[in-house]
Amino acid sequence: MAIRTGSAGRRAIIVGGSLGGLFAALLLRRVGWQAEIYERVGAELSGRGAGIVTHAELFDALERAGIERGRAEIGVAVAGRRVLARDGSILAERALPQVLTAWGHLYTLLRRALPDSCYHRARGLVRVEEGPEAVTAHFADGSTARGDLLIGADGIGSAVRAQFAAEAAPLYAGYVAWRGLVEEADLSGETRAALCDHFCFALPPGEQILGYPVAGAGDATVPGRRRFNFVWYRPAAPETGLRTLLTDLDGVTHPLSIPPNRIRPEVTAAMRRDARRLLAPAFAEVVERTAQPFLQAIQDLETPRMVLGRRAVILGDAAFVARPHVGMGVTKAAGDARALAEALDAHPHDLAAALGQFERARLAPGRAVVRRARELGAFMQAQLLTPRERALAERHRAPEAVMAETAVATWLAA
Repeated sequence: MAIRTGSAGRRAIIVGGSLGGLFAALLLRRVGWQAEIYERVGAELSGRGAGIVTHAELFDALERAGIERGRAEIGVAVAGRRVLARDGSILAERALPQVLTAWGHLYTLLRRALPDSCYHRARGLVRVEEGPEAVTAHFADGSTARGDLLIGADGIGSAVRAQFAAEAAPLYAGYVAWRGLVEEADLSGETRAALCDHFCFALPPGEQILGYPVAGAGDATVPGRRRFNFVWYRPAAPETGLRTLLTDLDGVTHPLSIPPNRIRPEVTAAMRRDARRLLAPAFAEVVERTAQPFLQAIQDLETPRMVLGRRAVILGDAAFVARPHVGMGVTKAAGDARALAEALDAHPHDLAAALGQFERARLAPGRAVVRRARELGAFMQAQLLTPRERALAERHRAPEAVMAETAVATWLAA
């Protein structure tokens, strides 16, 4: 995407400095907008997150944002997938080339492409004020930012969405994901051979764990210096299991997330014991040797609209949150940012027309990703109310279906 100047002087305020916000800033700057990010957290975000599955749409957005890197520089390539039995034997294998990356690596690539002067930390949004000629963001430190457009890229707990569309709230899906990264060098030779060159799964009764290699320290992608990322889905009833998991060291129960360093040691110890009891030995070793696993309550979020008011929009996880089974959260945010930039470029003098084009382009894909993620996660549901839900649950307990359909995008063209 060539840099254009037709919108020179127009200014976008982007609330949220994670991947969606960075994509929005870089892509809008490519079509001539001034774009600045206002991030709530005061510290650098580069150490956060875990693994990311890539798709063609993500690579296209990276190229359009000016990140001209080969796929080998973006992540680790695997040739296929495998499912391990409880005893460690291989239940099934499937050829499926894919590139896996890490949140921190992708964040670093995007962040380096944006001038430091355009990224403002420790700016927690308090409210948005719209006027006929501009929109103003008011922050907790008393500062303000004024622009032509405000973009809420502030995630599932979006303050922008809360002001304009409070009726759109996350819904707990009935299960959690334990996640973590372990250094490949810390794993035994047997475990590395079993897991570290594949996208791998194991299917304990009523649960699922998956994992794959990602770049290690210094963005290293050579064997032995990479990391292995895992995600373990486990049921947790809201008033019993989930409450126990989210009660911290001081006895405070968090609503739907908990800082990793506040997880009680006995909760982590019980999870590791279950890993030894339920998982293939290689996966159990990965869980055992992950220094600081973290916990994610799985939620769905759908918003009825992405254009909020006359000069505000939301994108990425601020608008739609799909369960991780589709592996498309970052790709979806990048696609939203690209569609917004294209719409603004197509209508440089008509903001209402641009925002209408953006919303028409992205509401349907957002809904489709959430729906598909629910289908893939049906096997984890405590209550399956319809015959279709029960059929989906049975399908996605089968190794072949798990390998063929988890974190792939072929269904979008169906």
